[in-house]
Amino acid sequence: MQWRNIIYQYDGSFDGLLCCVFESYTQKERPTAIVCDEDACLFEIRSVVTVPEHAARVSRSLRKLSSDVLPLLRRVFLTHLPDKEMAIYRFIAKLYREGTPYLSRLSDDAYQPLLRAARQLATEVEHLRGFLRFSIYDGVLGAEIEPKNRVLPLLRSHFCERCRNETFFIYDRTHREALLYSGGRSRIVPLDDFRPAPPDDEESEYRKLWKRFYDTIAIRERENPRGRMSKMPKRYWSTMTEFQVPAEPVGKPKQETLSGA
Repeated sequence: MQWRNIIYQYDGSFDGLLCCVFESYTQKERPTAIVCDEDACLFEIRSVVTVPEHAARVSRSLRKLSSDVLPLLRRVFLTHLPDKEMAIYRFIAKLYREGTPYLSRLSDDAYQPLLRAARQLATEVEHLRGFLRFSIYDGVLGAEIEPKNRVLPLLRSHFCERCRNETFFIYDRTHREALLYSGGRSRIVPLDDFRPAPPDDEESEYRKLWKRFYDTIAIRERENPRGRMSKMPKRYWSTMTEFQVPAEPVGKPKQETLSGA
């Protein structure tokens, strides 16, 4: 295959990316870039349609090489790895070319960035399982997060199992999407402009109690700011109740609808 000054445009889905791989090998060409949005540039842009059968063929070929490859690539696809589409494409191309032995070369320049990104994603998910804070909005549990990676698909099963008898939402400020759960069903939907209702009297009291508990159990003589930030990174503080200045209640908030969740 030869490199061409052509850009593949896809729908932003993982299956869509696999279809770009299929397009590359059937057309015997290697794209310069793989993008979701069509930006003005000097190169030809080709829209690659997501065809489930094509994605399935690429998936099967990867599974034949190793059962671990697809789960890794799906995780990397959720990360904020720069130019992740081409990073994944280059890894797949090397794997096809060199076969299963390639997977033992963990420090390879096309493999190592994917492993590092997947580890960072796993760390962030683990942190958010403990650092996420719910509030009550007229009987509905709600939380906001500001992750670097798209963590909602990986947090989904944990919180749906943990809060199976509740109705709740988790809003990702960074990627502007929300996990909605109600009646045993969940979905992740885009929300471009979302602002939670201000706390009512009851929620304000809960927040004060939690902050008071947090402050009370602290031992001032053993304060270690550096140690705390290593175990509770500061970038999570903006959505953690114990670090917020209590807001003044404004009465009963308007209920957020989760119908169809």
